[in-house]
Amino acid sequence: MSVAVITWPAQARLAAMARWRSDTRERLQAAALHLYLSRGYDETTAADIAEAAEVTERTFFRHFADKREVLFDGREFLTTAFVDRVASAPSDAEPLAIIASALDGAAAFFAPERREWSRSRQRIIDANPALQERELLKLAGLAVEIAEALRTRGVEEPAATLSAQSCLTVFGVAFAAWVADGETRPFGDIARATLHELTRVTAGPDAR
Repeated sequence: MSVAVITWPAQARLAAMARWRSDTRERLQAAALHLYLSRGYDETTAADIAEAAEVTERTFFRHFADKREVLFDGREFLTTAFVDRVASAPSDAEPLAIIASALDGAAAFFAPERREWSRSRQRIIDANPALQERELLKLAGLAVEIAEALRTRGVEEPAATLSAQSCLTVFGVAFAAWVADGETRPFGDIARATLHELTRVTAGPDAR
């Protein structure tokens, strides 16, 4: 029985092909973002993105359901970050402390190196009403997941829903600040400051 021998040049080519395949998703995202910004979201097709990333259109659809989902990739990881921190908060934690923990979990998702991508993504969404609607639907779904996680750990209604909605309000305000031009603070610092401001404005006069 003969044994095939892979020479060093062939091994190098195989290694390069493996790296090429492993970053296909990232290359598609980068190509899509560039085209959406330079050409316009509506004017860009999945085929355009695939061509710019030097892959087939079939490969594009193996990674993303449509061109819209390129901008919403990773939402399941963000949801997990929120929900896991809700579940792992101390058993005696009050809803506000649980929210703070959930926001800290989200902070890991928004690392400093992700800021420029997020800024570009937000510009695209802000320019397209259909994408704005999609974003709101995603956030509404996230609020439902957080509320369910709160109820699971024993927070009753309406506190669970109010806390989840407050968490998403803080998240939205903090995210808008984080992607603002010139902003350099870490997401976690902004989120904590925003949560503190929420507690300040919702406190009764005697608590201020």
